Amino acid sequence: MGQPSGTVTLLFTDVGGSTALWESHHAQMQQALARHDDLVRSAIEGSGGYVFKTVGDAFCATFADAEAGVGAAIEAQKALAAEVWPEQVSLRVRMALHTGGCQERGGDHFGPAVNRAARLVARLAVPGFLRSPRPLHDRAPRRSSPARVSHLHSP
Repeated sequence: MGQPSGTVTLLFTDVGGSTALWESHHAQMQQALARHDDLVRSAIEGSGGYVFKTVGDAFCATFADAEAGVGAAIEAQKALAAEVWPEQVSLRVRMALHTGGCQERGGDHFGPAVNRAARLVARLAVPGFLRSPRPLHDRAPRRSSPARVSHLHSP
């Protein structure tokens, strides 16, 4: 699928505690992160999303609509929760969603919506959560999920 443009829903992810895991369990993290990447990418692409950037253990993706983004986040969290991880390495992933206008340039996205999504995932202290502004949260499909959803008040 081609990259959505204009007003998009952004999904940003980050593995909680990954630096410490890399330092103490390097070999297991290589295996775990490869599996993490497969699971998260599959959930994103399976929901019609487009991965426009990965940085270390983080994914940045766009979706044409909020429901697809929320669905991808929930599916990713379900897959991650069901995975049997290598001994001493259990990955918990923060996820944040935000919808807004973006400028696409050279395959990357720029603008206030991107900055907001990055801040949302950075402010999420507890892995295993999804965070979104209230309007996007209200449009979330009602599914059973191991993920907990929190929301922010007005930006």
